[in-house]
Amino acid sequence: MSKSVINESEQIQLAIQMINLGARLQLLESQTTLSRERLIKLYKEIKGMSPPKGMLPFSTDWFLTWQPNIHSSIFVNIYYFLIDHAGIEGIVAIMKAYKLYLQQVGGEPNDDAVLSLTRAWTLVRFLDSKMLKTQRCSCCGGNFIVNAYDLHEHYQCNLCHVPSRAGKTKKSREQALQAAALIA
Repeated sequence: MSKSVINESEQIQLAIQMINLGARLQLLESQTTLSRERLIKLYKEIKGMSPPKGMLPFSTDWFLTWQPNIHSSIFVNIYYFLIDHAGIEGIVAIMKAYKLYLQQVGGEPNDDAVLSLTRAWTLVRFLDSKMLKTQRCSCCGGNFIVNAYDLHEHYQCNLCHVPSRAGKTKKSREQALQAAALIA
């Protein structure tokens, strides 16, 4: 079977979009048909440096802590809206939801955005595998990321029931206020 130039071009465009959004090499490998060597060359050409090394996030715990939970919940609500109403799915839905998330929190992919594209993709995988789920807050009515195996009767989110040590820095307080306005 011969290679399709059009298909290869589409794969390169997809990889370029993901790299510009901050995707790690493992994410690129899993979502494109391009070789690892080709992806590394492409990454170096776009970013001017080698891709970061190391393992991808593999624990659900990160998504359950105070600030990451709020940002993950914003992303996942956007993602589910796109899935339900825009007729897109897969990595395209994740990328579009991530771009909208960045617009809402005022960040850039290479900024210090709380949620990275790689974490957003990992979050979707955890949701699909039923390790995490969303739960409606009994106080504000927003949907938030929770552990699928915890009890959630009368659940209150991290915005309605702020943990005692949360938001002790000025930057954290400002981001929490912005996030509260988005979810409500």
